[in-house]
Amino acid sequence: MFKALIEPFQHPRPEFTLGEGRSFGSASGRKPKAKAKNWRGTLGRIWSYLAERRAKLALVLAMVLVSSALGLLGPYLISRAVDRFLEGPGGRAWGMYLGALGAVYALNALSSWLQNIWMIEIAQETVYRMRTQLFAHLHRLPISFFNRRQQGEIMSRLTNDIENISSTLNSSAIQIFSSVLTLVGTIGVMLWLSPLLTLLTFIVVPLMTLGMRWITRRTGPLFKERQRNIGELNGYIEETLSGQRIIKAFSQEERVLAGFRERNVRIMLSGYWAQSISGFIPKLMNGLNNLSFAIVAGAGGLLAIHGHVTVGVIIAFTEYTRQFTRPLNDLANQWNTLLSAIAGAERVFEVLDEDTEAKDETGAVDLKQVDGAVKFSQVSFSYDGSANTLEDISFEAKPGEMIALVGPTGAGKTTLIGLLSRFYEPNQGEITLDGRDMKTIRRESLRSHTAFVLQETFLFKGTVRENIRYGRLDATDEEVEEAAKLANAHAFIMRMRGGYDRMLSVDGSGISQGQKQLLAIARAILANPSMLVLDEATSSIDTVTEIKIQEGLQTLMKGRTSFVIAHRLGTIRAADRILVLKGGRLVQQGTHEELLRQGGLYSDLVHGRSSLAGGE
Repeated sequence: MFKALIEPFQHPRPEFTLGEGRSFGSASGRKPKAKAKNWRGTLGRIWSYLAERRAKLALVLAMVLVSSALGLLGPYLISRAVDRFLEGPGGRAWGMYLGALGAVYALNALSSWLQNIWMIEIAQETVYRMRTQLFAHLHRLPISFFNRRQQGEIMSRLTNDIENISSTLNSSAIQIFSSVLTLVGTIGVMLWLSPLLTLLTFIVVPLMTLGMRWITRRTGPLFKERQRNIGELNGYIEETLSGQRIIKAFSQEERVLAGFRERNVRIMLSGYWAQSISGFIPKLMNGLNNLSFAIVAGAGGLLAIHGHVTVGVIIAFTEYTRQFTRPLNDLANQWNTLLSAIAGAERVFEVLDEDTEAKDETGAVDLKQVDGAVKFSQVSFSYDGSANTLEDISFEAKPGEMIALVGPTGAGKTTLIGLLSRFYEPNQGEITLDGRDMKTIRRESLRSHTAFVLQETFLFKGTVRENIRYGRLDATDEEVEEAAKLANAHAFIMRMRGGYDRMLSVDGSGISQGQKQLLAIARAILANPSMLVLDEATSSIDTVTEIKIQEGLQTLMKGRTSFVIAHRLGTIRAADRILVLKGGRLVQQGTHEELLRQGGLYSDLVHGRSSLAGGE
């Protein structure tokens, strides 16, 4: 049946291991490599969030205790009322028991309502703190974390996984505690009424235990697999939506759809097997519940005939038998829900456990003023700890100089800028700013004195004015417009409907890439930095527009140390010094004329014998 369901997708079924030595969806029966998780530790961390609302949580637990006690009192009152009725018609005691029974059920409903309302409040506050902590932590993580993760997959942890925790806390936390209390209380009352009938009821417990163990050992890994697959699918969706123009330009719609189907099938399969196997639980519990009921009814009838118990006791006992199996059933169902929440929580805590960007050195200082003297001394860097991306880089930039970085793709230009901005730390060597080791400068202070115009321009959802003002939040409207004029962006802004108050959508869709970069340059101009980093800042601007903004850029860079990654000769010629990189090494440096006289790689780049395009 299920094979026929997935045949239209025409993709191999992914492998899901269920239990020991058994797999579904894999002909070979191979087990996937998976790292075991500490679910007890995860539960402990979730409890640490809940414990912050101890007072209200104590009230919830008190209401659960009251509700469970009232639930146990109800069947006992029914048994007493039946026995009083059988003793003779009428009677004040019989009516009193019925009145008490009505009060018990009313109070039970009130306590249940209170515990649900309070627990929902606790759950929402808990996930609010967890979501806030995760979002804040993401902004403290190093750039390398985001380089190796899909944005959609990260978003899935921030939304789907935390929402999974929220729904579980709202419903399952109370249910689990209530089920445990009800189970313990029911056993106590049953033993008090009839130890023999209680012993007969326990006959089904070993069967329940074995069945539950078999099921939960197989569903736990599947719920984790499902959460991971959902994260992967979200990442794939985010990636394909962001790249719609490229997909359509290269007519790759069918390939993208095939990739989506493959990931969608993985979610469908893991969800199918998880839900199907966990669906055995209510069937198992109902069957064993009916078996227990039959045993109690038959044995109770024989005991009543011989006068060992009353009819009221048998009626109460049959209800307690259901109450005995019902918590077990609830615990089984909630256990699978809990496993799903634990899987989501593990993914959240996995991000929270990621090492944040290295803390500033003890005694690191804030810079009040920056002259812009930068010196690299035998600097080497590796992303993975093996092959160096940069090797033994040494150069010096004097205050106010414009340094151009050129070289073929993969030479290490963008990596060098990353070190300058302390997005990464060198493995060897030293980088100084105004004679001070950059490690002794607080990152926030360093970056506040540096403006960036990156190759991949990003604009936030908001007005044009707000996006430019991002460079300096206290800037006036006049300063914003002046910065736009210097960047040669004012003219096209005024031609747009709404002008500076034009609302831009996410990432500035609706305007050209060149216009985006003009706004980014205006943002950098407004920041009024001591140092400037231009990473292919004019790569998406036509030659005419580039010529027009050169004057503005020259005004901006005057008196400021500037590092420019560029592939256009006009930009490179204006540099005070040119650094030529190849394979992570600094192979040449000097002015345009000096390097042409030297020949070598730079001469080849200029004369078109090698690629001058930017990149790593």
